[in-house]
Amino acid sequence: MADVRVQNLTKRFDDVVAVKNLSLECKDREFMVFLGPSGCGKTTTLRSIAGLEHPDEGDIYIDNNQVNDLPPADRDVAFVFQFYALYPHMTVYDNMAFPLKAVKMPKPEIEQRIKEVSAVLRIERLLNRTPSKLSGGEMQRVALGRAMVRRPKVFLMDEPLTNLDAKLRSEMRAELKRLQKDIGATTIYVTHDQLEAMSMGDKIAVMNQGVAQQIGTPGEVYDHPASLFVASFVGSPAMNLLDCEYRQEDGKSVLIVGENDFILTISDELGKKIQDDATDSNLILGIRAEDVFVRDEAAEDTVQAEVYVVEPLGSENIIDLRIGENMLKVKTLPTVQPDIGQTIDMWLDKNRMHLFDKTTEKAIS
Repeated sequence: MADVRVQNLTKRFDDVVAVKNLSLECKDREFMVFLGPSGCGKTTTLRSIAGLEHPDEGDIYIDNNQVNDLPPADRDVAFVFQFYALYPHMTVYDNMAFPLKAVKMPKPEIEQRIKEVSAVLRIERLLNRTPSKLSGGEMQRVALGRAMVRRPKVFLMDEPLTNLDAKLRSEMRAELKRLQKDIGATTIYVTHDQLEAMSMGDKIAVMNQGVAQQIGTPGEVYDHPASLFVASFVGSPAMNLLDCEYRQEDGKSVLIVGENDFILTISDELGKKIQDDATDSNLILGIRAEDVFVRDEAAEDTVQAEVYVVEPLGSENIIDLRIGENMLKVKTLPTVQPDIGQTIDMWLDKNRMHLFDKTTEKAIS
């Protein structure tokens, strides 16, 4: 297998900059996920690595070899498209065997590879069918299998699980990740689904408007978002984001949340960091739903909130709380079931909160 390195990649379509000065590295045997909304540049980057798009600026390296001018066939990559691209006149077996026959692989080895991959993808019973007799999910698995049997240097996958049903998609996430580890395949995977990215990726590149907002492990991206976009895009439910203002009151550093809806005392160390790094005193406070807690009675640093709605999810409840004009989502045990309109006390884990500069949208802490 091989590593993939992208240096200062820029790709334009007329006046639209699809990818802007992007640099990243996917190491040998690593599973990297490009995560972002539609139009953020993730598929364009993937196609540039594959050779299907030519970058306007920058360089692409596979196994330390610059491949900018190499045609796709000479890059030793396998591309799994969001759409199936199967040969309609061939059986599933022949579709999967086609790339192996093209390099004159011995028939017994072709049969062995197809047997192994079809077992993983659960398509053994489909091998004699043509694509017209397959469901959308089955065709997607065949397209995935055709790439997997090749064992190329790099797998490039553009939302390959999109057309599967929820149960099969969940199972295939685990199977695909396990297979990638078993064969040691360098893999770059495109998705807009943050659950897929978090559960599958060794490293995640969060992209927006052609720019890599943050590149890191799932834990780093989730626990230490580098920007307001990353904080709001990664996580389910999305991070609670509240307007606030930093002040010094009675010699203490405080955050005034909303229109004086509540006040949080913070450490002087954090206060100094805000003074040093923030554009001005206007900030955005971020806190995840699992880092907000409800209590039966008031205590220090608790805030009164109104229960707006309760969303029971079986293993947990999501409680929407209203504080002034602000809404917060809180994760609780399923046994916590307050009434709508009830006033309850809640508190924020200040060791787990995040602050963002309102002007630059960059993280402060």
